Amino acid sequence: MTEAQEIIRNRLFELADADYAEFQRKLMPTVAPESVIGVRTPALRKLAAELSGTEQAAEFIGILPHKYYEENNLHAFLIERIKDYSACIKALDDFLPFVDNWATCDMMRPKVFNKHLNELPPQINIWISSGETYKIRFGIEMLMTFYLDESFSPEYPETVASVSSDEYYVIMMKAWYFATALAKQYNAVIPYIEQNRLDKETHNKTIRKAVESYRITDEQKAYLRSLKR
Repeated sequence: MTEAQEIIRNRLFELADADYAEFQRKLMPTVAPESVIGVRTPALRKLAAELSGTEQAAEFIGILPHKYYEENNLHAFLIERIKDYSACIKALDDFLPFVDNWATCDMMRPKVFNKHLNELPPQINIWISSGETYKIRFGIEMLMTFYLDESFSPEYPETVASVSSDEYYVIMMKAWYFATALAKQYNAVIPYIEQNRLDKETHNKTIRKAVESYRITDEQKAYLRSLKR
């Protein structure tokens, strides 16, 4: 273990909450229970802000894999704060193969992507076509996060619909994407439901998530319920 790893790991254990650790273990069946320290997200984000840009942080994210769940989450938050686009992509490509749970995957939303929306889609396509569960999930999440408002294009839901996977965490992200897309781009996306263009599980989970959304009108919810397969 390097000095940076040891210092950061000690900081994480100082922030540990045993009750929270037990709660977290129940939420993440893919994560080894003994790897969960029990550090709350606000504390991790505060630590990431403190470390960001330091030699210690650079050393920490350069050494993989990590032993603990919270080390992965801290790594994710440090990637979020990288200001250079190319360096951020490199850090993601190094890190994503080691992501083994939905929570770590979903918390990475790099701020620098907002300034590179024209460059990002080809990279998203690489992640989505990788065949690796959490790379696919992350790629779909990036389409959901950055391309459902002003930068929306009909090709993006087509990309998500074309993803074929039996992996639960991919299916759930596809459903989350389409439910969010229905809230933001209803007219462009409703044909995917009307025409049964999604697999049955994604189709029904999309409807379930959409009807729970406050951004979907009551009329739209009633119509979506009628389309359940």
